[in-house]
Amino acid sequence: MAKIRGTPDLGGMSATMGFYIGFAAVSLFGITASKIKEVMPLSPILLALLISIPALSGSLLRIPFAAWTDTTGGRKPFLVLLILSILGMLGLYIVMSRFYPNNLTINFYPILIVLGILCGCGIATFSPGIGQVSYWFPQSKQGTVLGLYAGLGNLAPGMFALLLPVAMQNLGMANTYLAWLIFLGIGTILYWMFGRNAWYFQLVEQGMTPEAAKKEAQEQYHQEIFPKGNIKQSLIVSAQNWKTWSLFAVYFTTFGGFIALTAWFPTYWNSYFGMPIVMAGMMTAAYSILASLMRVVGGQIADVFGGERSLIFSTCLLLIGSIIMMGSSGVLTFAIVGVLFLAIGMGMANAAVFKLVPQEIPEAVGGAAGWIGGLGAFGGFVIPPLLGISVSMFGTTGYSKGFGLFIILSIVSLMISFILKISRHAKAKS
Repeated sequence: MAKIRGTPDLGGMSATMGFYIGFAAVSLFGITASKIKEVMPLSPILLALLISIPALSGSLLRIPFAAWTDTTGGRKPFLVLLILSILGMLGLYIVMSRFYPNNLTINFYPILIVLGILCGCGIATFSPGIGQVSYWFPQSKQGTVLGLYAGLGNLAPGMFALLLPVAMQNLGMANTYLAWLIFLGIGTILYWMFGRNAWYFQLVEQGMTPEAAKKEAQEQYHQEIFPKGNIKQSLIVSAQNWKTWSLFAVYFTTFGGFIALTAWFPTYWNSYFGMPIVMAGMMTAAYSILASLMRVVGGQIADVFGGERSLIFSTCLLLIGSIIMMGSSGVLTFAIVGVLFLAIGMGMANAAVFKLVPQEIPEAVGGAAGWIGGLGAFGGFVIPPLLGISVSMFGTTGYSKGFGLFIILSIVSLMISFILKISRHAKAKS
């Protein structure tokens, strides 16, 4: 008889823990950017590029690694990404310990970019985790469990935005990154010890044919969601479903925007409102943590009211927040209110999107999670440089004017949400 290790709860908890430690790389340069800028003469655009660079690998690598999950269950791709992130953090610690501050010249900028790309691999653990968790649980619980997974994992950037300024003041730049490296290493070991794939994948690993493993997983363990084909097939099948691209467009705004603003807000608060870096970190943490917690709540709301309705409501909140931010004109109270709307809207929308993934693309959850999570998170790389361009063009007022971009993205996302709702009603009637 096959020996099965792990339970749905343990599978969900271990994936959430693994994603948490990897996703902290969103805050990699956001908090430390002001210190790096003191020794490197960086323009607003170069600074924004450095801040956003972890999101490049963290987004694009989600596509192949999520599809890989459909063939292995998630554990292997998860570990590979965490190890790559450790290598990047190790390199960053070496650079900071040997060259910061006196010898960290502009010549090191390309090196920081490369190390940021490696560290960003940890962000890509999101997509393998989505597939890994989804296979453990039935359709009726997808919104709740994925909301918990993503919401609690998303707490990492906020927590690190809160801790990094304090650590920098007390430990210095190099030792701060050393502490982060140790944290990342311990977390990776814990995931290796406790992270498990769902029943079907364990049965296949033990020698069963896919057909026999699927039958036993259904009959003995009541598994409901299964992969279809190999990596290529999973990507192709999901790519042929138009809803994959609709959800990607929304996720580009909501999750890509979340990553972008978590990285951008330390500079926004520090440069636009003149806040000390510790206070800027606290403000950023408040936004990031609220958005993450709303993702947990949003998953439960999506299970009760449906993903489409939840998506429409949350994108309306996002639109309101974007309008307030653009019109804030340096008034702190308006900016805080706008950030609250952004955090609540983005958090709820992110949960609604992944409530809809296994519902609308059940035949290729991993592939769909890759396209949506990967290309959607690419917004975290694209948006900060665009906000930096706004500052370069308009000066200080560019910090508020840049949120006009989010108004456009919010309107597009709201339109897509209505299309998804209409399509589901039409399908139900046919």
